[in-house]
Amino acid sequence: MHAPNRTITTPATRYGDPIHRPRPVEPHTVLLPTEVPPGVDWVTLPNGVRTLAYTHPHPGPTVEAEPVRAEPIPRWAKATALLAPTLGGGIAAAGVGISYAAPGVLAMAEALWATVAVIAAGGLATLLLRTGRSRSGRGAGPVQHITQHITASGMFGRASGTFNNR
Repeated sequence: MHAPNRTITTPATRYGDPIHRPRPVEPHTVLLPTEVPPGVDWVTLPNGVRTLAYTHPHPGPTVEAEPVRAEPIPRWAKATALLAPTLGGGIAAAGVGISYAAPGVLAMAEALWATVAVIAAGGLATLLLRTGRSRSGRGAGPVQHITQHITASGMFGRASGTFNNR
């Protein structure tokens, strides 16, 4: 009989995996202070590791500048700053008032248009009645003139008069 094939398989490994294939420890290179180029310095990273890194050159001795004096605010700026909320509040109040008054204004406009229509209809009816009488054959007689003479004597005198029909 033939013996079964016995092969040993190893799991796939990644380079640098500390369990399967650890990376060899390399010796650190040591730089002398004279070998460090300008603009490079030792820095401590947030995780506590010290390393070389490019740094910004430190400025020279600081010269204390005179403190900047605050200039006074001009009157026009103060007045504008105080008027801005007042003006805005007035506009907002006017808008609220108009929104409450709008239904009444619309109803009043409808009533005014109705009044105009009634006046126009009354004027048109009067005009039609006048033209209708003169064209119809009934009662188109002569026009009567009445003359009245009134006389009074004194400031509180009694008035008397006569009518003349022509």
